[in-house]
Amino acid sequence: MKRMFICQTVTIVMLVVLCGPAVVMATSPPKQGGVLPDITLATPTDTTERDYLGLPGGDTFKIPQIKAEVVIIQIFSMYCPHCQREAPRVNELYRIMEETPALKGRMKLIGIGTGNSPFEVDVFKKTYKVPFPLFADRDFSIHKSLGEVRTPYFIGVRIKGGGAHEVFYSKLGGFEKPQAFFELMVELSNLK
Repeated sequence: MKRMFICQTVTIVMLVVLCGPAVVMATSPPKQGGVLPDITLATPTDTTERDYLGLPGGDTFKIPQIKAEVVIIQIFSMYCPHCQREAPRVNELYRIMEETPALKGRMKLIGIGTGNSPFEVDVFKKTYKVPFPLFADRDFSIHKSLGEVRTPYFIGVRIKGGGAHEVFYSKLGGFEKPQAFFELMVELSNLK
């Protein structure tokens, strides 16, 4: 009986080791010139947000499916005081993106609340009047796949079509001047 228990325990341990964890953990953030890890997000139920992202139906989507040439991703936490202070500037960045006629619709902004439940993300969205889509990462799976970055963290992604994309910006920290950050994103992404 004891021998059977040991064999079963060894078998379970071997399966865990061979199959690996369910979440792929990166050791560092996405690198400039690289690609994003395979991130799946829930499709917004709000039709305005779904239309903003240019998503058809379906329950989930991947960031390269967003209908845009450039996607700026903010990794935040509702409990992060820096993210709270940054919220008005990020909202201003969104406004600038939307009010620049030549780039409207070509550049999109999303936020991912690391360790935050949908309820917590909704509280952050309402408290800071965030006008762009925010997504919950309750179990830290996205956070782990991004190298467990601190918050706020910004990632700029150039969408190349057919699911191809390239990271052109990956950096910890906020920005002082939304207009200057917007211009930097346009320059680094080669969006003309």
